[in-house]
Amino acid sequence: MKSLEEAKAEVTDTFSMFDQWLDKYEYLIDLGKNLQAYPLDKKTDDRLINGCQSRVWLDYQVKDGRIWFTADSDAIITKGIISLLISVYSGRTPEEIASDDFSFIDQIGLKENLSPTRANGLVSMIATIRGVAAENLKKK
Repeated sequence: MKSLEEAKAEVTDTFSMFDQWLDKYEYLIDLGKNLQAYPLDKKTDDRLINGCQSRVWLDYQVKDGRIWFTADSDAIITKGIISLLISVYSGRTPEEIASDDFSFIDQIGLKENLSPTRANGLVSMIATIRGVAAENLKKK
């Protein structure tokens, strides 16, 4: 498994290959299309991320001290955004996630190139992932 820094650098490098934001949106859409299938029985209100205009479900399991995320959304770009986040943070320790600044999001320019409602959703997704990490730090 790649280190967290390597995973973030890979995302930054991939986004830098595209000159236009339309191409970056297409890449996000492709990420969403390739997201692992999310079980229907896990599309419950307690797994919804609050603050997203579209519906985004996030679930996780802790195995061997690492958090493994699964997610889905009913909006294709939002699905790509959550896919991007879990591709970087799934399989990490709570310490790695909690101590990370998520600055690669700013480096790729994602937040400022989203509509205000999608940008708020991105912030909510990050907060939820951080919250899961913090909750699991307390359990140690």
